[in-house]
Amino acid sequence: MDVEKAYKDANALLEGHFLLASGNHSARYLQSAKVLEHPKKAAELTDALAKMIRDAGIEVDTVCAPALGGVLAGYELARSLDVRSIFVEKDGKGGMVLRRGFEIKPGEKVIICEDIITTGGSALKAAQAIEALGGEVVAFASLANRGFCKRVGSSVTTKPECKLPSNIPLFSLADFTFEMYTPETCPMCKEGSTAIKPGSKG
Repeated sequence: MDVEKAYKDANALLEGHFLLASGNHSARYLQSAKVLEHPKKAAELTDALAKMIRDAGIEVDTVCAPALGGVLAGYELARSLDVRSIFVEKDGKGGMVLRRGFEIKPGEKVIICEDIITTGGSALKAAQAIEALGGEVVAFASLANRGFCKRVGSSVTTKPECKLPSNIPLFSLADFTFEMYTPETCPMCKEGSTAIKPGSKG
């Protein structure tokens, strides 16, 4: 499916001058919440993602998402795969933890799902929380991949910034490799523009 078109149709592929969580600037920004606010579109996206995972022969018992950004994508992927959905939350110490009565059985096969994978830092923390409880992380998944980590079926190579382990596959619908700039080298800043923070913290 044409994932870029899906984002554009939902006004989820933004153009302007954006301040990213990394501190870098970009002229383009993905706002997956705008895609996921439409349940039918969300289902189409996660059904396609689930097919990729099934075609690869991945066995899964549970989908786990890092809260808050990954919760909707994780829930929809679990529905598409017909497995249960759980999520982990920040523990206040830089890591993530399973709360709300959720449990992991020893050996339970888990996919960590995000809406967008950038460097994979949040997904890695979620995986560490699951593994600490005896679960087995069998794959990472996301609707969109920012191109730092190599996904299954892509020619994009892994960048040094990627934090995901190389021995666990990443499934994603498309790569979005936007140009990023430090504040000092940002051409939009040099033109007098001010970066805005469009994400959940902005």
